[in-house]
Amino acid sequence: MARTERLFQLMQALRRLPSPVTAEQLADDTGVSPRTLYRDIETLRGLGAVIDGAAGFGYTLIEDAQLPPLAFDTEEIEALVLGLREVMAVGDPDLAASAEAALTKLGARLPATQSHRLKHAVLTAHRFDRPPAPTVAARTLRTAIWEERQVRFAYRDAKGDSTEREVKPLGIVFFQSSHCLLAYCLLRDGFRAFRLDRMDALEVTQTSFRPHRTSLLREFKQEMESARLRAS
Repeated sequence: MARTERLFQLMQALRRLPSPVTAEQLADDTGVSPRTLYRDIETLRGLGAVIDGAAGFGYTLIEDAQLPPLAFDTEEIEALVLGLREVMAVGDPDLAASAEAALTKLGARLPATQSHRLKHAVLTAHRFDRPPAPTVAARTLRTAIWEERQVRFAYRDAKGDSTEREVKPLGIVFFQSSHCLLAYCLLRDGFRAFRLDRMDALEVTQTSFRPHRTSLLREFKQEMESARLRAS
């Protein structure tokens, strides 16, 4: 294996494996001896990679702006383009703009040949009918999810009837043709999905439900999967 390819593979392993990752794990993953692995770690540090740790304690990669440009293979570039263009096609205005900016930044940071592949990718995404626009600030909702703070809003069901809800927001998912908030509803005492285009008067409260978001979201997904299997 060429040295450059080996160093790239080591960087990928440091990003992928749970940290701190031992030298033995890294050596096994990259197919080199521990002695070579230690030299490669020092080489990456010399190139600007911030790698915390030492032999016997394990290593953790800390991302740094001074790292050399990333390299992607052709299929990875196609996947990135397809994913970002899909977000541009179906995301809320803020997220769509961020996806476009990310694609531009990625093209500017890649080596010339890979930037050319990014610009002329085979795969793309297009929607003739965009999903209905959210009637609340999706960015505010995303922030509340990350901060694990309960939110209140008015919600209109398919019949147009409105109720006041307070929920523990868990995530946002694109279902078929609309964006939905996955949440634990305090009014209904259970998991519910709320269309963002039927929500109004969003208010982020000071009530925290940290650190339960991950476990609640996992439980919600298991419940949805069980319902899908029962219906099949």
